[in-house]
Amino acid sequence: MIKFHQMKHFFQILDKMRCLRKRSTVSFLGVLVIFLLFMNLFIEDSYVLEGDKQLIRETSTHQLNSERYVHTFKDLSNFSGAINVTYRYLAATPLQRKRYLTIGLSSVKRRKGNYLLETIKSIFEQSSYEELKEISVVVHLADFNSSWREAMVQEITQKFAHHIIAGRLMVIHSPEEYYPILDGLKRNYNDPEDRVKFRSKQNVDYAFLLNFCANTSDYYVMLEDDVRCSRNFLTAIKKVIASLEGTYWVTLEFSKLGYIGKLYHSHDLPRLAHFLLMFYQEMPCDWLLTHFRGLLAQKNVIRFKPSLFQHMGYYSSYKGTENKLKDDDFEEESFDIPDNPPANLYTNMNVFENYEASKAYSSVDEYFWGKPPSKGDIFLIVFENPITIKKIKVSTGTDDRQNDILHHGVLDVGKRVLLSKQVRQCDTYLRLGEFRNGNFEMSDVNQKIPFDIYCMRICVTQTQKEWLIIRSISIWTS
Repeated sequence: MIKFHQMKHFFQILDKMRCLRKRSTVSFLGVLVIFLLFMNLFIEDSYVLEGDKQLIRETSTHQLNSERYVHTFKDLSNFSGAINVTYRYLAATPLQRKRYLTIGLSSVKRRKGNYLLETIKSIFEQSSYEELKEISVVVHLADFNSSWREAMVQEITQKFAHHIIAGRLMVIHSPEEYYPILDGLKRNYNDPEDRVKFRSKQNVDYAFLLNFCANTSDYYVMLEDDVRCSRNFLTAIKKVIASLEGTYWVTLEFSKLGYIGKLYHSHDLPRLAHFLLMFYQEMPCDWLLTHFRGLLAQKNVIRFKPSLFQHMGYYSSYKGTENKLKDDDFEEESFDIPDNPPANLYTNMNVFENYEASKAYSSVDEYFWGKPPSKGDIFLIVFENPITIKKIKVSTGTDDRQNDILHHGVLDVGKRVLLSKQVRQCDTYLRLGEFRNGNFEMSDVNQKIPFDIYCMRICVTQTQKEWLIIRSISIWTS
């Protein structure tokens, strides 16, 4: 078994190996392959951190299911090796059952401002009673200052005692002696030494947090310690996950800022924890996450708007510098995600590149884009099963292409599907209304339509010179 001092020696060896190469000659991904193969030499031993075993304000061992490391770079997607870590439980009661979602936060002492309590408060206040049953919150107090930790634990237990007792809130700490080398690290991107130390330690903080949370729920979302949540964010997340059933994904993003609102399958957390530990000194955590996502074959960002989480801190945890970043896609009231039941989409418009029809119907931030449509062109949705529609909303154009809207068009719904060799469509349509300024929206559709709907059709009623973007088609069923 690898002892801790051996692991430190191992990190020193890796650092020397890195110094032998010129930064301009070997790509980051190339080094990644070398490190993964090199790490395999140590696989049969576990990285074990030892300590006492008491529950609250004592130490307790949290073990994960262990498997062997991968032997090739290609097999990283199957990597779920364990890190056996002893955590200090600062405030917690045993988790009685596995939850749907774990919300993880890592926090350190700030020179200015402290937003952790407000963040925890927002998580609980913006969740309904039913939602609270399905979440757990894990706070990693990662600062090595014991006086600060004790003060924070006292405040947390005073304000959120009932959540701790109910098993919804746990506060943990990973002792300093278990961290790898944090001084004298290489200065990638010409960062000052103290910033390199800060971001490298932050990577390890997150790695230990991810490792702890691997078996606490089905899904995991990372927040920072200065975040405000939208109302009923869990319900919105569950609806998004359900809409992606059968779709491969590694990371779903519910904020465009930093390491806020990034959602993972819990079974991927051990891999991500090892990944951050392996390359803790290479770059900031949000940059490493991009590489991790790509290595597991998710090429594109999957981000949802409006954002569910907002950065609210004014001072950064690094040196107390000002940080006024805001997510302008955030909405305080949780957005109502459409149901968009399974359907096939068709159009006779001239599609531009890969902006195909299905992208207008996706819950992901993407769209359909076609060349100038002519009178009589259609955009057709044929549902797999007849549905009762409560609300319809269709938006065209984007902020940067505000003229690529449907200038003249109508929306119809149909019944009784006709089967043909080319396109399935309905034999009878009922007109619901016209597009106004490129948009169509109607509520209480089920009170206006006397039949189950099989098809929905957008018709161009006048040729236009401008291209057409259908940004989103949203359908709520009753």
